[in-house]
Amino acid sequence: MEINKNNIFEIINKAGLRPDKDYGQNFLIEPSISERIVHSLNVVDSDDVLEIGPGLGSMTHYLSLYKNSITAVDIDQRMTDFLKVVYCDNNIEIIENDIRKIDISKYNKIIGNLPYNITTEAIQYVLINGIKLSRSVFMIQNEVLAHFIDTEGKEYGPTSVLIHLLGKIEKLFAVKAGSFYPTPKCNSVVFSIDIDPNRDRLKAIGAFKIAKSLFLNRRKTILNNLTTTLKNRDLANSVCVDLGINPLLRPEQLLPEMYLKIYEYLENKK
Repeated sequence: MEINKNNIFEIINKAGLRPDKDYGQNFLIEPSISERIVHSLNVVDSDDVLEIGPGLGSMTHYLSLYKNSITAVDIDQRMTDFLKVVYCDNNIEIIENDIRKIDISKYNKIIGNLPYNITTEAIQYVLINGIKLSRSVFMIQNEVLAHFIDTEGKEYGPTSVLIHLLGKIEKLFAVKAGSFYPTPKCNSVVFSIDIDPNRDRLKAIGAFKIAKSLFLNRRKTILNNLTTTLKNRDLANSVCVDLGINPLLRPEQLLPEMYLKIYEYLENKK
């Protein structure tokens, strides 16, 4: 069922599905945008597709037009009960659960309109546990994208390290706040992450864990951060000397590739 500006109020009133602020629910009510996001996932016949946080089904409607195996997961039982009625005769499995608690290992295409309060956790969970993942397309608040796409500066963080070591991230298009009900206070952005099958997932995840540890104290130097993490100042100093890292740099001054080198160096020391 298409969700648009003309039927949104009828749906939420009849079904009693008022948006829940605790879940960060803002329903997409521009069908052309919903269709464009789904099209960006580049679904082919062999894909197993997972949708995170379908809500009322703005994007689910366009996913249902494919013949693929589609799974939609939402934490809100009201939404899953509604979707189970709407898509009872379709190829869509509706699951009520927290996306961070389910097995996503079989899915190679993942899409979602991610709520602000779990954006980072959800993306990390997908990248670490989506062992067959080839492409994902997400919509998030516009100002949050820098945390994932930047590789330097104050917005740069461990999730960006993980993304860039696994593949490629690309901003696709912006979505105005007026495209949602209720209208949020900021615009949104749609972006894709493509996983390079030639990258070493385990090494990328290992480098991410090191970066996550070091970024906990962004103001401390690399040497002091490594000393805290490794509990060994001599080893921390050896990392900096042998890899040519200025020990006075801060975590946001190291590129993702350097975190990978740190991980490989420490693995070789075991």
